[in-house]
Amino acid sequence: MNRIAADVYRPAILIARNPGRVALALYAVHFLAFLVGPIILVVLASFSPSPFVTFPLKGLSWRWYERVWEYQPFLDSLWLSVELALLSSMIGSALAIPAALVLGRSLRASAALTSGLLLSPLSIPGIVVGYAMLYSFSAISIRPGFLALLIAHSIISIPYVFRTTLSVYKAMPAHCEEAAVILGASRVKVFVFVIAPQLSSAIFAGLLFSFLISLDNLPISFFFGTASQSPLPVVMMSYLQNQFDPSVAAIATIQMLLAILALVAVDRIFGIGRLQST
Repeated sequence: MNRIAADVYRPAILIARNPGRVALALYAVHFLAFLVGPIILVVLASFSPSPFVTFPLKGLSWRWYERVWEYQPFLDSLWLSVELALLSSMIGSALAIPAALVLGRSLRASAALTSGLLLSPLSIPGIVVGYAMLYSFSAISIRPGFLALLIAHSIISIPYVFRTTLSVYKAMPAHCEEAAVILGASRVKVFVFVIAPQLSSAIFAGLLFSFLISLDNLPISFFFGTASQSPLPVVMMSYLQNQFDPSVAAIATIQMLLAILALVAVDRIFGIGRLQST
């Protein structure tokens, strides 16, 4: 009888002994539900058989994925978004990695200021950055279109690669590079055989972040898209202004699937745990 009573009151005893842990666990569960819940609802809505989103669903249907396949602006904008994400992340990396290598070992006072300027797009709202770029591009006669989108997306990709590369490079011991230089290695060989292997996971993590940010970017893309060249987020917003049906949920699910595939690729190549350790 005492054992049964102990089993009944055990949860209350655990709560009384560890109220902080229980509160933290409840907070984590609710916070996770707050983040994941809307995503699950969007995925479920994409399989709705009716043109209106209703819960519970009255069956499952692929009709809205067929609508995505038939609606050419969705396909064109999706391909454009993927192309922009790939190109801008590579261009941003080509600019951010040398900057991180130079500023990571610099002892000048201006190095901290320059690093802050390169990281500033992370702390400034995207709508402000896009508005400022619009005026800057107008001054140098760069009109909205693919070139303007590529330059703008490359600029917002720089901080993500720069931040991860700089943090890991600063933690690297400088004597490895010095030893390679003393032994006669050129600057190119030092980078290829000494620096790059230690920075590979940080660079790839920055590439992944910049790819995902570019793929899902609306504030910057909104200013520089045209009628024939607009990234997917802009097309989705325009579609919702005219009509509302679950095809937007379907294309959003496809977009999330691309992000998941990118994460799986990172896990296969480097491992998520290794990226977190950097």
